[in-house]
Amino acid sequence: MARQSAKSAADTTRGKPEPEKTAKATKTANPTDSAEVKPQRVIKKYPNRRLYDTTTSSYITLAEIKLLVMEGQTFAVRDAKTGDDLTRSILLQIILEEESAGAPMFTEAVLANIIRFYGHAMQGYMGSYLESNLQSLMQMQSTMGHQSTNIMSQMQEQMQKQTAQFFSALGLKP
Repeated sequence: MARQSAKSAADTTRGKPEPEKTAKATKTANPTDSAEVKPQRVIKKYPNRRLYDTTTSSYITLAEIKLLVMEGQTFAVRDAKTGDDLTRSILLQIILEEESAGAPMFTEAVLANIIRFYGHAMQGYMGSYLESNLQSLMQMQSTMGHQSTNIMSQMQEQMQKQTAQFFSALGLKP
């Protein structure tokens, strides 16, 4: 009996997928759908700060993770030792590098106002507010197909007005 459990443990460590994991990776989102759900891409972060893409079995850089984001691929970054989710911190690191390298997207005033929301009663709403505005902007951008910079500047002005109204409603300076 000890041999059987040692053998099954050896089988799972040799790369044979466990039945439960296989079922999750190949199950469809809806039993009536015929398309398969792709398993989420996992990137492991090692203590030496290297990032290992388990899908391609190779080390990758932050620039390559940025490309995954730009392509709309879903992924999760996990600590190789603990399994903790590090995706947010890696995305923030990419934003920090982008903000430091050239034309920043956020002004100092915007960053200061974002910081002011931490610990504020409206902290929970700020994230959803920014997310919904970004989704609206992306939807308008795809609808227009990059037709005109004039339209984009009008949208930017409108979003700035909405943001100023939001901040003033909370008693903060935009």
